[in-house]
Amino acid sequence: MIVDNKELVIRGRFIKKVQLKSEWDVDIKEPEAFIKQIKNSKIKADIFTFMQRLPESRPKYNYQMIWDSRAAIPITTYDHWHKNQLHQNPRNKMRIAQKKGVTVKLCEFNDDLIEGITNIYNETPIRQNKRFPQYGIDFNATRKAHITYIDRAHFIGAYYNDEMIGFLKLVSTENYMRTMGILAKESHRDKAPMNLLVAKAVEICAKKGIPYFVYGKYNYGKGGSETFREFKHYLGFESIVLPRYYIPLNAWGSLIINLNLHLKLIDILPKKLLGVLLQMRNNWHMKKYSKLSRNNNC
Repeated sequence: MIVDNKELVIRGRFIKKVQLKSEWDVDIKEPEAFIKQIKNSKIKADIFTFMQRLPESRPKYNYQMIWDSRAAIPITTYDHWHKNQLHQNPRNKMRIAQKKGVTVKLCEFNDDLIEGITNIYNETPIRQNKRFPQYGIDFNATRKAHITYIDRAHFIGAYYNDEMIGFLKLVSTENYMRTMGILAKESHRDKAPMNLLVAKAVEICAKKGIPYFVYGKYNYGKGGSETFREFKHYLGFESIVLPRYYIPLNAWGSLIINLNLHLKLIDILPKKLLGVLLQMRNNWHMKKYSKLSRNNNC
């Protein structure tokens, strides 16, 4: 669906939310006029949601909102990041990985890159104690997923003995660069390829004069991984909170927002109950996929 030359998507069954398909990359500069166009269109949705983008962190509009935490490294120079923002632990791991022979480089978008990414996806069905959704993906599906934003994307590969052991897709926007895919092989975790990939991304941002490097969320709420947050923190990422707005498009949408039902279930459940449910899910995934994982490692 297109409104004001911007592509929109609708998500949800009982509560239908419409938002920009590329909200990481597109600003809503006149929201009142844009919302009016949505209401006048044939779009059947209850709530419109959009977020402010870096560097605009102070709320500009008087809509219902929540704070959305983003992980970002403020970029000046590569040396400043390496000496002052990067913690000692990942710095040591990067040095050891380089001594082991791990290299990182920019890659062309070609069959070799897609084959390498596909092999990384299909290494194991379990990651972070839960089912990995990209496991089982084939070459064509991987290519289709990564050809998006190809005109402003950079692909970085981490290699050991000519084997791709990690990759990062870096996408340029108006005010920052962001990850749109970063993963490494579990079997090469000891070589810290993820750290080297982030370092190369920081180097690219610094050379291009990009003020921020963004890597998804920083705080993932009650169900988030503290280990993943610490990983980002040690690499120099900071939590930058940005407003996410919710605007009702009809009476049902107004009721939903007033009852806070527009929030994710994970944000509503008590933390103890959520912890029990997540552990049950992780145990189920480990039991279901552990045999398949062992077979792949043989």
